[in-house]
Amino acid sequence: MSISYQVPENKRLRIIIDTDAACEADDPYAISHALMCKKFEVKAIFAEHFVEDGSMEKSYEEICAILEAMEIKVPVFRGELGKISSLANSQVSEASDYLIKEAMIEDEKPLYVLCIGAITNIATAIRKEPEIVKKMTVIWIGGQKPGLLETDNREYNSGNDIDAINEVISSNVEFWQIPNNVYGSMHIGIAEIERRIRPCGKIGKHLYDLLNEYNQSEKACWTAGESWSLGDSPAIGVALEPNCGEYTYQEAPIFNEDTSYRYESGRPKIRIYNSINSRFIIEDFISKLELEYGSCFNS
Repeated sequence: MSISYQVPENKRLRIIIDTDAACEADDPYAISHALMCKKFEVKAIFAEHFVEDGSMEKSYEEICAILEAMEIKVPVFRGELGKISSLANSQVSEASDYLIKEAMIEDEKPLYVLCIGAITNIATAIRKEPEIVKKMTVIWIGGQKPGLLETDNREYNSGNDIDAINEVISSNVEFWQIPNNVYGSMHIGIAEIERRIRPCGKIGKHLYDLLNEYNQSEKACWTAGESWSLGDSPAIGVALEPNCGEYTYQEAPIFNEDTSYRYESGRPKIRIYNSINSRFIIEDFISKLELEYGSCFNS
């Protein structure tokens, strides 16, 4: 058995996924979810850098591993090698170049860019061709809880390129932010992952093994031990159903170097989610995975 329903053509979206896929275990869950959504026409996946040497290439390789496990073909593009401050103004990655071309295409299906990491690739594209801000919606997982004026805890995605997020959020692009107090609420037990996700073919085993290995590593010092936060998955959820969480429109903050905020009047307004329906997102993902890759459903 596989997913049999269809989504009306006038409700479908063009999707680009921008991801630091190899930095932690939750990106692959979000990527595989997006690839199974009937509402999405996934045009490409971009590899983002993170705080390790060769990190963009590691992200590229992980994206390719996910596609191989799912037996799906989607164009994958290498992104910028590091922060926007380290790049020449004329330097644009193949990912950023593709975004410009896709955004400038006349298409009735709107373009949504799902950013689940640093946002460097999007910033360099906007810098090169500012017209694209009128032609896409950017959904970003990152940033602190709104109003935080000082912090001892550096938020990961914004902290990986402060200049890039400030450029994008100031550009007047339609911008939906899912901050850490919201994306951190995407809790799932590892037992549920082992029982329901691991049996679902090569991709289920890949997802489980990635998380289990990461959970045993020193990098997982922030976790509780027997649970996980699928923090990148809300980007998929709100593209599927924008009202699966509560949000407000507020003037965009300016990100300080420590990832806290400062505020100035007259800034562009952005959508900021203050809650998310985690069970809708998790159940939608697992149900699609079971239908497409679960042996008990495909027998």
